[in-house]
Amino acid sequence: MAHPVRCRAEVLGCAAEGAYHRLVLRAPDAASRVRPGHFASVAGDHAVVRDAVAIARADAAAGTLELLVADGPRSGPLDLIAPLGAPFPVPDGPVRALLVGHAHHAAPLPALGEQLKARGGQLGYLLGAPTAAALHGVDEARALTQDVLVVTEDGSAGLTGRVCDPVAQAARAIDASVVYAAGPPDVLAVTAAAAADLGIRCWTMLATDLPCGTGLCAACVVPVVGADGVSRFARVCTEGPVFDGGRIRWADIGAVPADLEGA
Repeated sequence: MAHPVRCRAEVLGCAAEGAYHRLVLRAPDAASRVRPGHFASVAGDHAVVRDAVAIARADAAAGTLELLVADGPRSGPLDLIAPLGAPFPVPDGPVRALLVGHAHHAAPLPALGEQLKARGGQLGYLLGAPTAAALHGVDEARALTQDVLVVTEDGSAGLTGRVCDPVAQAARAIDASVVYAAGPPDVLAVTAAAAADLGIRCWTMLATDLPCGTGLCAACVVPVVGADGVSRFARVCTEGPVFDGGRIRWADIGAVPADLEGA
């Protein structure tokens, strides 16, 4: 469990970064608890609804959090609840991992890659976006490994297509034993299917609307097959946002399957 804290977070900076803004917050009690995959819920003084934003980085020594926001600069202070959700599982030993990220949803992947590499792991990155301007994390990925493949839907950088299209090819190229992916459901569904075809584990960080971010509203549920083989709804904000991609019923997201227990 993330053991989130709520605080008034001072905004230390908000700088443009490609198509996005990197927001740096002072939140020492939260920073020491963050792992890659956690997210934060933030709100300004007069906000009606809160925003759920993936945490790009946390510096426990400096007491800061970094968030990559896609909807313009922010000023503060902000009401912050963090860290929230379930992070990416990181093994103690080395793995050969393919990290797949779509646009700004790739924000946690550089920090995740650093943790995997510190444990002796070998990395490959597959980063994509609709356009070159919307890519994120390419330079940080190239600082960690030479195995970085870029894909844009309009062909303005790298290969042309969706980031999920060459997952199987990229995983084979580095002999990956696990895939970590972050993006919207349609991208993750294809990524998880490719990993399943290769017989490797795929951890997916699901980017979807999280109205409350704390599990209270239950508006973010997705159908997930449990370890007992029974399908149930799981809240993305509390049981996720990171799920075993092999357990999400991707084709049934947004629906209520007839065989779902408790539905």
